[in-house]
Amino acid sequence: MSDQQIAAAVTAELAAARADLERLVRIPSIWADPAHAQDTRRSAEAVAELARGAGAAAVRIVAADGGAPAVIAHWPAPDGQPTVLLYAHHDVQPTGGDEHWTSPPFEPTEREGRLYGRGAADDKAGVMTHLAVLRSYGGRPPVGVTLFIEGEEESGSPTLSALLREHHAELASDVIVIADAANPAVDVPALTTSLRGLVDVIVEVAMLERPVHSGVYGGPVGDALTALCVALGSLHDEKGEVAIPGLARSASDAPDLDEATFRADVGLLDGVELLGTGTIPDRTCYQPAVAVLGIDAPRVDEAANVLLPRARAMVSLRLAPGEDTATAQRALAEHLKAHVPWGAQVTVTPGTGVAEPVRLVSTGTAYDAARRAFAAAYGNDTVEMGIGGSIPFIAEFARTFPGAEVLVTGVGDPASRWHGIDESLHLEMFGRGVLAEAYLLAALARAR
Repeated sequence: MSDQQIAAAVTAELAAARADLERLVRIPSIWADPAHAQDTRRSAEAVAELARGAGAAAVRIVAADGGAPAVIAHWPAPDGQPTVLLYAHHDVQPTGGDEHWTSPPFEPTEREGRLYGRGAADDKAGVMTHLAVLRSYGGRPPVGVTLFIEGEEESGSPTLSALLREHHAELASDVIVIADAANPAVDVPALTTSLRGLVDVIVEVAMLERPVHSGVYGGPVGDALTALCVALGSLHDEKGEVAIPGLARSASDAPDLDEATFRADVGLLDGVELLGTGTIPDRTCYQPAVAVLGIDAPRVDEAANVLLPRARAMVSLRLAPGEDTATAQRALAEHLKAHVPWGAQVTVTPGTGVAEPVRLVSTGTAYDAARRAFAAAYGNDTVEMGIGGSIPFIAEFARTFPGAEVLVTGVGDPASRWHGIDESLHLEMFGRGVLAEAYLLAALARAR
């Protein structure tokens, strides 16, 4: 097919692709919530059905022991052509409270050219990008394709390693395309080449054997919650920089973002300052970031006049590319221990949320083909960028298939609000993304 024929086929397919995306969004596939386990299975079955309809020669729903259902489908390679693994995930984040959404999170709704709904961008748009491309080729893509749609990415992909081991031969490929990142703008395509890592810890402070009256004993006796807050307050310096010593930092040549637009996208309140120094891309993608995700403490309306004997918190640390997760987790633990005041007893327990930072080598046939294909589809040059989030499985794919080029592509934009309230997909960008991937498969075939 010529590029003109590919473009016409993609255009003809987009209405059906959107309808199927809406169908998937209506399924609340929140694998992290046991109450939605059956919904996640129903989501996998829907994806498998769509793969069969897109001409797959073989489709299976698989799961590792205790893991979520994933879909593996195959389109055999024409003679002499490479095989491309197309990855996305069909599970989604919890809604954060349905009442906070402008429209119901599992009822896809279009407003001003965007489709709103949980999973509309992250990552059911990625699922439908792949399927729309395959349907545009009439189920006969110019290269071999293995479609791998995971079901537990939003839970940290705990059984992905087992899946990759158990299905290594059928997932082996020459190129891996992971549609689970974002573009810097709806008309600017990106290849994500670096991602921050992640570690967390639980810090517990103890000062008393039991609660005691704050009036009778307060003064000479402190409370554990205040001691914990002192330690947590030490995580940043006066500029808002992460104050944990020894952490890796880097920078990029990415252009800075407009601060007013960034603040509006985030929803910062008037007068609230940005933390740290340097460009916004550097602070969000190439420098560490630390946050307190939760504290065990009495609710205000349940508080009593007592000194709390114990308090604990979960602290999350995002890691710049090039950081070692074990080293960073130790540095976070030692910092907290050193800053708990008044001789309070402190215990720091490593958390389970660990993701390696990733820096991909962006050279090779697939990268050259992708830059051309994406630029042709979007009408603008393809940029390389980092993202501040962590996608643990990317390093896993790179280790498991060391001979494959790994491309991380975008199905969202800065306004998509992944994981947030009113998540959305820019529909025109979705069409460009489908066209870009269709061009990519053709370019990979021509490169042979």
